[in-house]
Amino acid sequence: MKRWMVMVVLLAMPAMAADLPSRKVLSLDAVKVMVAASEAKALELHVSVTLCLVDASENLIFLEKPEGAALNTLQFCQKKAKDAAFYGEPSKAAEDAVKAGHTEALAYPEFFPNQGGVPVLVDGQVLGGYAASGARSDIDEAIAKAGLDALAQWLMR
Repeated sequence: MKRWMVMVVLLAMPAMAADLPSRKVLSLDAVKVMVAASEAKALELHVSVTLCLVDASENLIFLEKPEGAALNTLQFCQKKAKDAAFYGEPSKAAEDAVKAGHTEALAYPEFFPNQGGVPVLVDGQVLGGYAASGARSDIDEAIAKAGLDALAQWLMR
């Protein structure tokens, strides 16, 4: 009887495992592609920015502050990336909400109303948030988007 129960459980395990959700993650190669493209864009624009990438749970994956970037960009960049990962939209949406008078949003978790963070979306799934900080906010966002564009091209190869 005991053997019979064990066999039933073992046969049912693959079916149970198939019911578990799967999640895509960013590989180290993907991170390198994003960062290289953002660094190239920053060089093209003659700015020095800090870059930050967090995963969907807002855990730090990558953080780089070049010599010319201000020290406070380390914190700003992480906050922008976390906002984008948490809400699944650019951190500019938070900035726009505050500008529209929704100051109650300042109490929301991980809310950071400053342009420059973008969600990393692959097949409709938020894999994390990516941000730049150190230049004007619109330039920060353009640098972060350059990394996302490079990732999209790299994934299509």
